[in-house]
Amino acid sequence: MNRCFKFSVGMAFAAFASIAGAAPSATAQREINGLMQALETSGCRFQRNGSWHESAEARSHLQRKYDYLLKRNLADTAEQFIERAASRSSISGKPYRVACPGTAEQDAAAWFQQQLQRLRRAGA
Repeated sequence: MNRCFKFSVGMAFAAFASIAGAAPSATAQREINGLMQALETSGCRFQRNGSWHESAEARSHLQRKYDYLLKRNLADTAEQFIERAASRSSISGKPYRVACPGTAEQDAAAWFQQQLQRLRRAGA
């Protein structure tokens, strides 16, 4: 085959692969599950759209959002999960908030980023 044809086939395959998306790596899945587990066991409360929810209910909500993103290949990394599912309401656009015992209330995005760093340090 000539070089131009091979290049064209390669580019077409790369374009298809990017459209089709790839499933999150085992590491990303472990991190995302770890983030949701951290929330569920934290004792923190989770605010969405002005209402506070207990951590187990919040995890269930985020799991549904994550499942939605997975079906559309939109959460390949823990950072994408945080940005696309755990930071703000998809409906209202309002940021989620987290309030933990003994700490100041904060945006959920910052809380999840902190948890991700802890998970990565513990895994290193």
